[in-house]
Amino acid sequence: MTDLSKMRNIGISAHIDSGKTTLSERILYYCNRIHAIHEVHGKDGVGATMDSMELERERGITIASAATSVHWNGYDINVIDTPGHVDFTVEVERSLRVLDGAILVLCSVGGVQSQSITVDRQMDRYRVPRVAFINKCDRVGANPKRVVEQMREKLKLNAVLVELPIGLEDGFEGVVDLVNMKALYFDGPNGNVVREEAIPASLEAEARERRAMLIEAASDFDDDLIMLALDGGEPDPELLEQAIRKGTLSLKMCPVFVGSAHKNKGIQPLLDGVTKYLPDPTEVENRALDLDDGEREIVLQPNPERPPVVLAFKLEDGQYGQLTYIRVYEGCLHKGDELVNTRTKKKFKVGRLIKMHASEMEDITEAYCGDIAALFGIDCASGDTFCGGKANYSMTSMFVPNPVISLAIFPKDKKTQDNMSKAINRFMKEDPTFQCYVDPESNQTIIKGMGELHLDVYVERMRREYKCEVETGQPEVAYREAITQKAEFNYTHKKQTGGAGQYARVAGWIEPITAVPGSEEEVPEYEFVNEVKGGAIPTEYIPSCDKGFKNAMKKGPQLGFPIVGVRCLVNDGAWHPVDSSDMAFQTAAVAAFREAFAKAKPTILEPVMKVEVEGPTEFQGAIFGTVNQRRGMIISSTEDNGVCRVDAEVPLAEMFGYSTVLRSMTQGKAEYTMELCRYSKVPASIADELRLKAQEKEKQKK
Repeated sequence: MTDLSKMRNIGISAHIDSGKTTLSERILYYCNRIHAIHEVHGKDGVGATMDSMELERERGITIASAATSVHWNGYDINVIDTPGHVDFTVEVERSLRVLDGAILVLCSVGGVQSQSITVDRQMDRYRVPRVAFINKCDRVGANPKRVVEQMREKLKLNAVLVELPIGLEDGFEGVVDLVNMKALYFDGPNGNVVREEAIPASLEAEARERRAMLIEAASDFDDDLIMLALDGGEPDPELLEQAIRKGTLSLKMCPVFVGSAHKNKGIQPLLDGVTKYLPDPTEVENRALDLDDGEREIVLQPNPERPPVVLAFKLEDGQYGQLTYIRVYEGCLHKGDELVNTRTKKKFKVGRLIKMHASEMEDITEAYCGDIAALFGIDCASGDTFCGGKANYSMTSMFVPNPVISLAIFPKDKKTQDNMSKAINRFMKEDPTFQCYVDPESNQTIIKGMGELHLDVYVERMRREYKCEVETGQPEVAYREAITQKAEFNYTHKKQTGGAGQYARVAGWIEPITAVPGSEEEVPEYEFVNEVKGGAIPTEYIPSCDKGFKNAMKKGPQLGFPIVGVRCLVNDGAWHPVDSSDMAFQTAAVAAFREAFAKAKPTILEPVMKVEVEGPTEFQGAIFGTVNQRRGMIISSTEDNGVCRVDAEVPLAEMFGYSTVLRSMTQGKAEYTMELCRYSKVPASIADELRLKAQEKEKQKK
């Protein structure tokens, strides 16, 4: 039986190129999971262990999250390495959904970057306690203290250093442990031997000052520490660690470690920090809905004696069939157990139960509460809950963002078409942000995703894994349509064709839903208000009106994109005892909506991306130029150590092919990241162009 207090489930999350995969490689090495270190851009042709996909090794990026488990000083640690690119954000979402704690990796030169903010927001969404690791302290321009200040300002974290670097850049030698007040050096060819020494005299004053700051921050979470601090006493390391742990678990403190994964320095103390400060499965409250008790919310107990409750959080289609990654929240799972999928009500037997180590598998006979494992050959969807015994619970699934870009793909021949549909079905099952549909009018296959890189990777995977030679059309932006003013409707639907006819009248108005000033809440896409008095429309036909409005909003009359941000209010109508029906009121609502939409000064909305460009200061003017040419708005610009960072908001329609332009203009030295910021109004001239194009398309189809 596993001691749950000795188990940790952690994820490694960060901005692109902060060193997540390099750090996970070192963790595997020091925990004796692997016996040789491989680099992400390794010259040995092997690539990092956690980047098991050929495409990941070629591009030097993480595309799919990878899971493994290691042992460190008597603790079992399940580790998930997640991608940094915002295009693969669902991988981070699903990992954080099942993790108890996380390591937020930051670059000591880049500091808090756009994706660091996104990842931090995701951790807050799932209430995941975190420790931070400031990596790359050996790089030119490294400044961990500045990064801590940025964490406080930009992430609003109570970030406190628990270590100080000994030297920086090429003089980075080791770290000072502020809890035990010792200097740690990492000897041996791969930093295997941790040597403890006295703190260098040049750092002693600063170490004392920083320790006082640490004690002050930690004393908010422990009364004994406050009393000791008031008496002027010096707390022992155990008491201080206990207070830091309480602060971290309550999400009110973030201990910060420093080091360099590439140079093998500072990893062992970070692993100690994971075991000391991050929660075990019993310290995290996980909730589920009891389907036998009106979906009442209950708290799951990590008790091995109870019936098993398991969440499927990720699917992967491999050479041996579907692999389902699971997290056990309650009870204990054995090989041969019978479980029920509470969504489909289908029963199945646990055939093969395995532990994953990146792409390698290890057969196990049982999985305990808190364990992350995988099952073979189960037909399910991502986010399904499996229960054993008499339990009938459903766990909440993860947040899935909407796709922002679409692309038409064409198979070259019949054989390719069959393989393409197999590939698309598999990718859609694995990744909820990758969507596909056939346009009923043009008959084209359209794939939708989170960005150019996201769709590029899937098209490339079709070519490699399914031998599909596909051609792609021009990427298309997911526009939205909206209204700008209130408009009334009063529509009567009459149809008489012998026998029972159709009759329905609906009256009311539509108006735009506006955000409350100062509120950060998202504006709902649709709202229905019923103000019908005196039975002008019978109660049973009110939902039909609602359904009709929803149907009308699926496709706008300007470009054929969904309509958003509309409140539909019905206050009057008429019906007929024989000719009125559900269908008649739906049809009337659709026609009434279209009539009012034309009068409500319709407009077109486009996705605006939050873009962050980083490059040498000498190219700052050129970077500004490229943003301005693309209808971009520069929000801020900072310079540090010869590197300029430009934050801007740019419409997605203008960002296609930007990476090529940026690289050629900055000799390949600049890079950018982008994520969806909001939808905003398209300028009138561009809106007219878009309408003309839509009309031409319609003519061609006819």
